[in-house]
Amino acid sequence: MADGARLYEAGAYSFSDELGGFRILSATGVGTRADPIVVTEELETADPVTLTIRAAKPIQPFGSTGDYATGYMPLKIVVLNNSGDAWIEFEFELQSIMGTPSDYGDGLSFDQAQREDGMIKSDSFAEFKRDFEPYDRLLFRKGKVDPLETASFSFLVTDFSPKERFFLVEEPHIPSS
Repeated sequence: MADGARLYEAGAYSFSDELGGFRILSATGVGTRADPIVVTEELETADPVTLTIRAAKPIQPFGSTGDYATGYMPLKIVVLNNSGDAWIEFEFELQSIMGTPSDYGDGLSFDQAQREDGMIKSDSFAEFKRDFEPYDRLLFRKGKVDPLETASFSFLVTDFSPKERFFLVEEPHIPSS
């Protein structure tokens, strides 16, 4: 891991800011719908940043949540905007290989099979749009996060071929001038 990188464990996963541009402040929760994993971060840029997620416990798709990395992860990202710019949209993209868009064959998605209703929401954005192919993206829109304000985003990550490591690209969008 890079100098100054932080590693936090919650549920059966670990979360790292090793690729830079932001810092993790905490990670809590077991990883169930009632007790989602909550990763609190501070973004110091309006450029895309990448959260590295690893299985911290053995992978077992039908194991008990929290004891095993099951490929079912209710996730809430809480982000402090310390970029100096207002954000008018916020996008997430899953990648099983860093820098390569996730596709249908890798099993990773924002609940593409729609196993759970009502899991996608934000306290700062009124709408969201999901794109599945040829990548897995989730765009929150119709809202705003001013500098030094916090936004939260909740969604379900499913991985039908659970991986030891995958990536969540986070990209705030600023107004064009």
